[in-house]
Amino acid sequence: MKFSAMRTIKSLFAAGMLLAAAHSQAQSADHVFRVSAIPDEAPTELQRKFKPLGEYLEKKIGMKVEFTPVTDYAASVEALINKKVDMVWFGGFTFVQAKDRSKNQITPLVQRAEDEKFKSVFITTNKDINKLEDLKGHTLSFGSESSTSGHLMPRSYLLAAKINPDTDLKRIAFSGAHDATVAAVAGGKVDAGALNISVWEKMVAEKKVDPAVVRVFYTTPGYYDYNWSVRTDMNADLKKKLTDAFLALDAKNPQDKAIMDLQRASKFIPTKAENYTAIEAAAQNAGLLKK
Repeated sequence: MKFSAMRTIKSLFAAGMLLAAAHSQAQSADHVFRVSAIPDEAPTELQRKFKPLGEYLEKKIGMKVEFTPVTDYAASVEALINKKVDMVWFGGFTFVQAKDRSKNQITPLVQRAEDEKFKSVFITTNKDINKLEDLKGHTLSFGSESSTSGHLMPRSYLLAAKINPDTDLKRIAFSGAHDATVAAVAGGKVDAGALNISVWEKMVAEKKVDPAVVRVFYTTPGYYDYNWSVRTDMNADLKKKLTDAFLALDAKNPQDKAIMDLQRASKFIPTKAENYTAIEAAAQNAGLLKK
C-alpha cells in the first residue's frame, strides 16, 4: 500500500514536472518577437541585413528576436494583421494596404531619415530612351505590384507625364524585386525598368551593375516610403522600447554604424500614419487601392 502510494506520488510529481516544462516552453515561445520584411530583395540578403539589427533589438527589448521571411508583399501584410509576426518593414504602399486591410489597426513606429524624401529611378540600356515620354512603345519592368518605389510611385509619375503604362507601352512586366529589375534591364529582357534609388546606389557601389551600360534616365521627386510597423494593439511599453531602440542608434558608435550601414540609414526618426496620405492618394488615383 505504501509502495503504491509512493508510486502514485512519483507519477503525479513527474506529470507535474512535464506540465511545468510544457508551460515553460509555451512561455518561451510566447517571448519570441517575430519580425518580417517585404521581400524587395533576395531572401538571403534580407536575412543578412537583419541579423545584427535583430541581435541589437534582443538586448533592448529583452526578448528573443527572429526574422520570418515571407513569399511576397501581400504575405507581409497578412502576417502582421493575422498576428503571425509582430513587426514588419513595410514600403509606404504596403503600409497603406495593411492600414486599409486592418481598418486602421497598424501603427508605423519609425522610418529612416532617408525615407522622408525617398526616390525611384528609371533605368535603361537603350540610347533612344532619355525621358519618360521616350518609353512609349517600349517594354518596361516594375518590381512587385505592391512596391511603393518599384511600381506605385513610378506608375504615378508616368501617369503625370501623360503616359499610361497599360496602353502606351509595348509590354510591362513585374520582376518581383528591385535587384531583379536591374538584372532584367541589364540582360536585355526589357528596354527599361523602375526601382528604388537605394538598391540602385547599393548595386552600383558593389559593382553589381555598370552605370555606363545600365544608366539612370529619370529620377522621381521625393516621397515618404519605408517604415517599421506594428499592430496598434501592441503593449505600449514594448512599443516604446522598440521605438527608443531605433532612435538610440547612433552612426558615431562603430557597432551601431555597422547595423545602420546594412539598413542603409543615416539615422532613424519617428513617423506617423499621416505621412503616407499622399501615397494613399496616389494608389487610389492609379486604381491600385479602392476609395
